[in-house]
Order: sequence, then structure tokens, then C-alpha cells
Amino acid sequence: MAKRSTVYFDSDIHKALRLKAASTETSVSELVNRAVRQLLEEDREDLRAIEDRVAEPTIAYEALLNDLKANGKI
Repeated sequence: MAKRSTVYFDSDIHKALRLKAASTETSVSELVNRAVRQLLEEDREDLRAIEDRVAEPTIAYEALLNDLKANGKI
């Protein structure tokens, strides 16, 4: 079931959305829903990646720099 919400866009973004909707024969709402779904999926993937790496050892920033320098990478 769809929910209604008011969203305010910059005028240029709104114009681009309307043109995209017209050229793809879809609604502005569907374009916004797709974009939000994509953003949320990216967040979910990022959280999953963090969760997968939680057991990895950590290294201090200074130690990383020293290692890079010792190996001729910087």
C-alpha cells in the first residue's frame, strides 16, 4: 500500500524529473521510489560489508603510513 508524502525539490531537479518521467512514460513518484530503493540497497550492502569485516584486525593510521612508506608506496 502506497503512502503519501510531500517532498520539495530544487526547481532544476524537479524539471529534470518531470522530463525523465515523460520520456520514460513513468511517473515522478516511481522515479523517486526507484532512487530511494537504490540508495537504501546501497546502505544495506555497506552495512553487510562492515559486518563481514568486523573480525578483521585494525591498524592505527600512523602504523599504516609507516608501513606504506617502508614498502615504498608513498
